[in-house]
Amino acid sequence: QEQLVESGRGLVQAGGSLRLSCAASGSIFSINAMGWYRQAPGKQRELVAAITSAGTTNYADSVKGRFTISRDNIKNTVYLQMNSLKPEDTAVYYCNQRTVVAGDEYDYWGQGTQVTVSS
Repeated sequence: QEQLVESGRGLVQAGGSLRLSCAASGSIFSINAMGWYRQAPGKQRELVAAITSAGTTNYADSVKGRFTISRDNIKNTVYLQMNSLKPEDTAVYYCNQRTVVAGDEYDYWGQGTQVTVSS
């Protein structure tokens, strides 16, 4: 059974940095695409960053140049390094794993971790 456990929640001042981690278990981590999403109060969940099994990355325009997603296939962990944080980055951040089985895509989610950026 897939399980994603996030860590790294915190309260930081604008301009500060924070690193989120997501440890995955249950399937072969290295073949899965991984991503970070976020959801602010009253808003829809949105993609922040994603990384394929080959290491190709994709970022939301709002975080390009500030956030970096990476993965460690030995530790089965995906990271989100967040720099130059802004108050508008405040949200619950969710780790996502997308597993493809026989052509069907399955999404798994972590429990979410709160990031609060004060002005």
